[in-house]
Amino acid sequence: MRPTGKSSTTTLTIRQTTVLDDFFMRALLAGAGVALLTGPFGCFVIWRRMAYFGDTMAHSALLGITLSLILQVHSGIGVFMVAGALALSLVFLQSRAELPTDTLLGILSHSTLALGLIAIGLMTRNQVDLIGYLFGDVLAVSREDLLIIGIGGGISLVILAIIWRPLLASTVNEELARAEEQRPQTVQLIYLLLLAAVIAMAIKIVGILLITALLVIPAATARRFAASPETMAVFASLLGVAAVVAGLSSSLNLDTPAGPSIVVASLMVFLVSIAWPKRK
Repeated sequence: MRPTGKSSTTTLTIRQTTVLDDFFMRALLAGAGVALLTGPFGCFVIWRRMAYFGDTMAHSALLGITLSLILQVHSGIGVFMVAGALALSLVFLQSRAELPTDTLLGILSHSTLALGLIAIGLMTRNQVDLIGYLFGDVLAVSREDLLIIGIGGGISLVILAIIWRPLLASTVNEELARAEEQRPQTVQLIYLLLLAAVIAMAIKIVGILLITALLVIPAATARRFAASPETMAVFASLLGVAAVVAGLSSSLNLDTPAGPSIVVASLMVFLVSIAWPKRK
């Protein structure tokens, strides 16, 4: 007996729902994993006033994506290679060039972004979804990405926990940390490389242009309520996860871009927090 039109439609609907649930759960898990990472790392971005450095690293990601296409490796590897090289270059230039840090960051940021755009423009064999890389593409999240975020994120958090105390000490007073032989420059370099890894893992979720927002906004919101640095890091992670859930849900229901939706959800939480009485 041939199936009726009604049963065929029902089967198709079930399959579509299964596929939708599968991709949504992958996006949700990946977004939550990234938010757990950006929470504590974003706290140090705020404490050390490194928001512009985060932007610089994010802009260099476009060049890293081009490198990954040339080498035919995962995009996160290419992004980490370029962002890591940028961090090392900044440390080197700070010790050699007689220029303020913000000037060096401006040079590196716009130079790497321009090089990335030129490199992509010269690539004729590969079609590049530039909008997806700039603003994130939830449909691009795969099981491989989940594995990378899970393993890479776990390793990054463990290393951050190991260097937490000396990094916090150098953030408060670098001279005192140096006097106590806590090697602030080495610890800072490790943190910068870890931040490069976090940005590489987060590119597909919120994109190149919005990753700094996910680093800064939840941490800035958590700062109003936290009584200690550790509490602030935990709150920032939880607020980031909440923004991911709200952003992806609104993206699914309203058919809006996932990355910008996550950032807007995070912004709404921040605006609500401003009206909340500040912790004394």
